[in-house]
Amino acid sequence: MAINNCVEKSHGDCAVKVLGRLSFQPLSENPLLGPSASTLDIMGALQRKSLIEHLNWRLFTFPCLHAGFVHLLVNLVSVMFVGILLEQEFRSLRIGMIYVLSGFAGSLFAALFAQGSPQVGASGALFGLLGAMLSGLIWNWKLYTDKLAALAFICFIFVVNFVLGMLPFIDNFASIGGFMSGMLLGFAVLYTPRTTQVAHNKAGLFDYGIKSSARLKQKLDKPIHRIVALLVFVLMFSGCLVAVLRGINLNHYCSWCRSVDCVLSNRWSCNEATSFCQTIVSESQMTLTCVANGNFRVFPFTNVSPARTGDLCSLICS
Repeated sequence: MAINNCVEKSHGDCAVKVLGRLSFQPLSENPLLGPSASTLDIMGALQRKSLIEHLNWRLFTFPCLHAGFVHLLVNLVSVMFVGILLEQEFRSLRIGMIYVLSGFAGSLFAALFAQGSPQVGASGALFGLLGAMLSGLIWNWKLYTDKLAALAFICFIFVVNFVLGMLPFIDNFASIGGFMSGMLLGFAVLYTPRTTQVAHNKAGLFDYGIKSSARLKQKLDKPIHRIVALLVFVLMFSGCLVAVLRGINLNHYCSWCRSVDCVLSNRWSCNEATSFCQTIVSESQMTLTCVANGNFRVFPFTNVSPARTGDLCSLICS
């Protein structure tokens, strides 16, 4: 937010102005209490333009960014609950591997659907953990007793974060890619929970009995299933990577896919067409007129950067 510097760059039109340089963009511009689109772009957000220009390093920064304070808070709380439960059951190393790989796989999947506006995908890694939790539940179904509570927990976290992803700047395609990757990796590595330790500590996501755990472990541990799941993940990951490097845009083949990532509102538009505005500058004010729809707005300032002008133009054209 210090880089965003809303007070200076937006001439005081900010949310929570008491924070000064750290204040947020207006809610009409970013409803998640976050920076402007141009700031997200500077920080490494993903969009079609960056892929065309071969700025592939953004695939690594994309899963590390949040669209705003609300996005960050919901993600942190969700990761804490899901991550701690999974680590108690299946060890930190395996969960950490799933988290990182799911985050990057989500980046690749999101890149195939990237459009004009900058998007961030920190939720991809979280959805990878959710997918892993679901696969762990399915894989060890007979071992656990309170299955409905587990499914309800997974569905609740999934729905909350997916609905949040319908707001601007959050990429739900990263969440979908992360979830699929997490499920496959979960089937590959989450085949036996630490039954003795978890049961002794009375912790973990589910309850199960020690008497049946040893016998069930042998039945559940089927290497062929793990190999198949890992192979499918490698094929999916490799296919997405090759498609991204070749510049494939799946939006050309799926006209309705945009509805997965954006909900229509009078505050923003789901139309990702590039915005063009006519600019008229006088001594003390600037007038922007959207070429596409004729909407215009007069601003009481003139000293504004081209990047900020682009942000304002996008708002007028939405």
